[in-house]
Amino acid sequence: MTRIGSTFCAVAAAALAVSGCGGGGDGNSVGGVAPTPTPSPTTGRLYSDPVQESLSVADVQQVIAQAVGEAQARGLPSTIAVVDRVGNVLAVFRMNGADDEMLTSAFIPLLGTDNVPPIDAQGLPIPAAAGAIAKAITGAYLSSGGNAFSSRTASMIVQEHFPPAPTTPGLESGPLFGVQFSQLPCSDLAARASDGLIGPKRSPLGLAADPGGFPLYKNGVVVGGVGVMGDGDYGLDPNVLDVDTDAEEYIALAAMQSFAPPSNILANRITVDGTTLRFSDASVGKLSPLQTNFAAIDGVAGALIPITGYTDGTLIAGTAYGTEASGIRQATAGEFTNDDAFILTDGAGTNRFPVRAATDGAAHAQPLTQAEARAILEEAFTVMSRARAQIRRPLDSRAQVSISLVDTYGEVLGVVRSPDAPIFGTDVSLQKARTATFFSNPVAADQMMTDAAAAPFVQLVRDFLNDATALTGTFAFADRSGGNLSRPYFPDGELGRPHGPLSRPIEDFNPFATGLQVQLIAGNLLQHVGFVRGLNADTPRQCTGITPAPTGQRRLANGIQIFPGSVPVYRDGVLVGGIGVSGDGIDQDDMISFLGTHNAGERTGTLNNAPKAIRADRIVVDLGDAEVRLRYVSCPFAPFLDTDAQNVCDGL
Repeated sequence: MTRIGSTFCAVAAAALAVSGCGGGGDGNSVGGVAPTPTPSPTTGRLYSDPVQESLSVADVQQVIAQAVGEAQARGLPSTIAVVDRVGNVLAVFRMNGADDEMLTSAFIPLLGTDNVPPIDAQGLPIPAAAGAIAKAITGAYLSSGGNAFSSRTASMIVQEHFPPAPTTPGLESGPLFGVQFSQLPCSDLAARASDGLIGPKRSPLGLAADPGGFPLYKNGVVVGGVGVMGDGDYGLDPNVLDVDTDAEEYIALAAMQSFAPPSNILANRITVDGTTLRFSDASVGKLSPLQTNFAAIDGVAGALIPITGYTDGTLIAGTAYGTEASGIRQATAGEFTNDDAFILTDGAGTNRFPVRAATDGAAHAQPLTQAEARAILEEAFTVMSRARAQIRRPLDSRAQVSISLVDTYGEVLGVVRSPDAPIFGTDVSLQKARTATFFSNPVAADQMMTDAAAAPFVQLVRDFLNDATALTGTFAFADRSGGNLSRPYFPDGELGRPHGPLSRPIEDFNPFATGLQVQLIAGNLLQHVGFVRGLNADTPRQCTGITPAPTGQRRLANGIQIFPGSVPVYRDGVLVGGIGVSGDGIDQDDMISFLGTHNAGERTGTLNNAPKAIRADRIVVDLGDAEVRLRYVSCPFAPFLDTDAQNVCDGL
């Protein structure tokens, strides 16, 4: 992210006053019309289905023309990508003179300089088109009918302190710390261009934290995203207390005109821990006159280009979310009992991840049955339906998330989602389910030792916890627990403390260098970049180099996730699987997974959460001058819309 100029907010000295910082973040200068009222839910339903809108060929042409016009006015030839809501790449346009390459950032916020040498995914040369696609997918996938987030919003919520600013060291990390390494090109859940138009599609680089990616809306309905890459620096914004003049963001903002989100759902109408999120530093009033004529720029200012694995170079219309063709639609009664549930399909009517029994009978005596898997998913869905959303507008909306269940091999036993849950949560919920299950598994250490990149972290964890048996199933790890060990400060955000054993030291840390999370998938990422360049075959549809389970399934086949929202599932003290939830606030995600599992246990009498004696919050880390306990789950204080019950997870 290149800064052309900055203006500091008058309240810059107050770290938590960022909600007062304006610039382009003001919804009146960025957002569109108020949302079209959605239909009332069908009798017996609690949710409304999003209206089936989509981008037409003419819409995509207009978006690109507007971006090119602003890029010309700002003198920054760029690559522009447009995607639909489920991630299909509708067009990539490269302007004459645009840089074909970019570098992932090696900038270290703590030091104010680049890391030398760069580590993990820092400093990688990547095709600029891949960055534009990742930004477009970020805008589309993080947004919904209740919230509109951008790649600048993503930057704010993935860094080592929240909000990120020179005055905020000492505060905890961003709520979605690590989400940038989701939607990976190796994910077994994410669809590929060769699968047709079904989604959710993979991203070449995961999610982006570099400003210049926005969602696109029609009639108040999210229909896709636009991303711009032009300055060669694929980075982040380490300081939300100033207002950047970012050319890529202005170009993307121009592209978004006539397709802007409703102003009342912009990120800067949503607070997290008392801090207002950021949507854009660019403002409409500073845009040049819009260019809307695609014919005037096509073949003149640049051209549509093919990107291996994503687009053949033609411009196509988007697919309407919620249709069979999109790969995400309402479940039938035979697929899931709750009428509000949506599922992932193959585009021809078949559920890609039907509820089923576990496959890991060779690992333990009593694997999850289909009835038990259904009970867990149904009970979690019910908890979600009662819960108050954290990141949706209007206030007191119902939470909307994706829910995934796996067995101890990482095999998927079912995926369900609410009608308007953000798309990113689909892949992330599966990452979370697998992560909690993996680190709670007796074979975790042995599995990590089969991957040269992961192996060193086994001893790091054992030394840090002073436990020679760590990662052998003696403790149950929720994603919140593993996340504690994956931060560049332990405890999270506390200055002068060591880094967690799964993280990098703060002197090396930025969102491209998260430690084990990156190391597990670095080989897949580099192989895919080579594929995009036409140099080699594509990465397999299974992430990591860890030895597969007996079924051939890698237990972490779409990577790991390191922010909260999952728990392992047990039967009589024996690990049998894990559930992951994503799409709303992290405490809501924790609660839905934890209470969903508990309620399923009450319903079946055969399974439950981990026994209290082995939960990771029984682990106390000795730091010499302090003892710090890991955390397991954290539930909202008064989370439900239908009762004023508080502390609903206590004692369970």
